[in-house]
Amino acid sequence: MDVKNAFLHGDLAEDIYMTPPPGLFSSSAGVCKLNRSLYGLRQAPRAWFEKFRSTLIGFSFTQSHYDTSLFIHRTDVGIVLLLIYVDDMVITGSDQASIQKLKDQLQAAFHMKDLGCLHYFLGLEVHSNSKGIFVNQHKYTEDLIYMAGLHSAVPVDTPLEVNVKYHRDEGDILPDPLKYRQLVGSLNYLTITRPDISFAVQQVSQFMHTPRHLHLNAVRRIIRYLKGTSNRGLFFPSNLSLTLLAYSDADWAGCPDTRRSVSGWCMFLGSALISWKSKKQARVSKSSTESEYRAMSTACSEIIWLRGLLAELGIPQGTPTPLYADNTSAIQLAANPVFHERSKHIEVDCHSIREALDDHVISLPHVSSQLQLADIFTKAVPRPRHQFLLCKLMLLDQPHQFEGGC
Repeated sequence: MDVKNAFLHGDLAEDIYMTPPPGLFSSSAGVCKLNRSLYGLRQAPRAWFEKFRSTLIGFSFTQSHYDTSLFIHRTDVGIVLLLIYVDDMVITGSDQASIQKLKDQLQAAFHMKDLGCLHYFLGLEVHSNSKGIFVNQHKYTEDLIYMAGLHSAVPVDTPLEVNVKYHRDEGDILPDPLKYRQLVGSLNYLTITRPDISFAVQQVSQFMHTPRHLHLNAVRRIIRYLKGTSNRGLFFPSNLSLTLLAYSDADWAGCPDTRRSVSGWCMFLGSALISWKSKKQARVSKSSTESEYRAMSTACSEIIWLRGLLAELGIPQGTPTPLYADNTSAIQLAANPVFHERSKHIEVDCHSIREALDDHVISLPHVSSQLQLADIFTKAVPRPRHQFLLCKLMLLDQPHQFEGGC
């Protein structure tokens, strides 16, 4: 760091003051010029990532166009993948010699610790054997249950009660909303491996500003559901088909306060769930067809992104990706370029699905409502239906063959 007259750095002048080293004069009129990033400054993460990125590019890696934290290196033997989150990274691939070479290069360039086989990463517990990979957040879930004070509570079979709507202004306001916000924030992170609570968490996340006692009771029910299923996680079989397929659904006017609909979709690689979403739509839909059409459009955007990412990984999709929907009117609206009186108000961006359909990026097969797997992301369902969908999503309690081992 070159120090001239002062002790301030750029836009941090209002927040962080630095005391010059002894022997250097100081003045409030100047600034310090940083030649290296300092830990704790706002620019530090960007500077660190740029340093790491340039180092990997120097190792003949390329940065993914679809996920900037993913780096790819192809060799004559196979492929090496590196995924980074801040300063934690996962290295995998099919070329073991190149993986070891990369580790040696990183050790020489940075202070790095090799933790061996992947078991734990950012709260995710990873178990693998010859049958596949199982990912869950058991310890994180147990910590959440204790934080909520529900370690002795009676478990329930579903995360939300069926046919119960939560209103924004119903019930008494919580005197201290901090605990509610902590629990909901923790639940949001848990949805990384627990798609079965995605809709429930989406519902309670709407009341973060002024939560009420009824909303807290809903959060507690979700945690009671987790108490009986803390070992549950996602299973990725080793004999996985590499064909992408998707399901899209919507609950029309599901929000009792705004009458907005909830979109839900899920993406599968073969039989393994790899991406999902439960989210309230940005606008009020005038019909169930419109709400389903909007959900299909957002799902189509995710399909396009996943197809590009899979192509970078050497898994191109040679056929259109089927996007299963149970609303025949919405399917016909996507396939028919004619504007009808009841659909001409739908924004142009939703009609991008037509372009994807014409370019054979997607196909739109119809699926019955009973086999609509995205149903769990749009509404609370009864216990038998809930269990059926969990099985289809490959969301399982941890099998004993995955206990221990690498």
